[in-house]
Amino acid sequence: MSIVYAKSSGLVNAQIGRLETPIKMIIEHESDNLTKQGGVRDWLFNVESSDRFGETVVGQNEFGVFQSVEEGAGAENDDLAETYKKFIEHIQFMKEFTVTAEMMEDARYGVAADAKRRAENFTRAYFKTQNKICEYALANGTATSGTFAKATLDLTTPDGQALFSSSHRWGGQRASGTQANFFYGDIFSSTVSGNRVASTAVFEEALAALAVKLRNMKDENGEPLGYTADTLILPGNRPAAEMIAKKVCGSDGALGNGYNDINLHYGNWNVVILPGWQTSDDRCMIMSSEANKNLAGNLFFNRIPLTVTNWVDNHTGNYIWNGRCRFGVGFGTYKHILLAVDSASSVTGATAI
Repeated sequence: MSIVYAKSSGLVNAQIGRLETPIKMIIEHESDNLTKQGGVRDWLFNVESSDRFGETVVGQNEFGVFQSVEEGAGAENDDLAETYKKFIEHIQFMKEFTVTAEMMEDARYGVAADAKRRAENFTRAYFKTQNKICEYALANGTATSGTFAKATLDLTTPDGQALFSSSHRWGGQRASGTQANFFYGDIFSSTVSGNRVASTAVFEEALAALAVKLRNMKDENGEPLGYTADTLILPGNRPAAEMIAKKVCGSDGALGNGYNDINLHYGNWNVVILPGWQTSDDRCMIMSSEANKNLAGNLFFNRIPLTVTNWVDNHTGNYIWNGRCRFGVGFGTYKHILLAVDSASSVTGATAI
């Protein structure tokens, strides 16, 4: 992740000279570490560079299969048509931190401990913002818009629906219809004697059913896309559901019986926990990483990387560091991911599994 340093402004004195390079080194060091560690943005989103005001994602149908013709006859004409369009606008984010005149005076030939911590936190805040906005967009996928760090986010997909909906549209001139990627039912538990009882067997069966739902998601011609779900995404505050999911995905044998049945889910799932996704019920998302990439599903566009400027405030003598960046987050399709809620009764906007 590149960081741009703008030319320092204001009076440059000996104290500033002793601090500027060490603080830059701290920022670079934090950047290197955090880039290697990754996060929600790198794990679940397509990260692209941009040099425009925003980016437009355009979809189209595909050619159908070749048709048989009689000897000497001409081929049936086929064409492509634009079926959807989505614009993702870049948003500006900024932050500052201050090294007071007293800190500079007491730093002598090094960087004062408090100034060092502020520089480290400054860089972490930049990467945290990118990961948090991606996490927020997914966690609020049942809404069409949201507010993150005072910025209004468009959370719709190209058909104008929320990311997770039961009335998503597909098709164009040849055929059209609707399909769902938002479900409810027995996901982590089932009803026994009027009570909801958690069960690994229930989740194993539900996960298989949800994977088939994703595999049969239709393209713009109405044909099943055929992508395999391989990413399981869970809230950060549901320990019982997390335990069940990890048992099912991490055990080579089927759980809850003595017959050593094969666990068809073993080794097929990457489990991702979103700490910022706090829910009042058990739910999960499943995603195909291949579909996410090929269909431009979860999108993060980097317009301006972290650009750092520093100067001395003549009124206070404080040394100020300012960071500015621009990026855009959105969804180019809904066909790569789905959401399922554990519930015995209907859930608003969701379809029974």
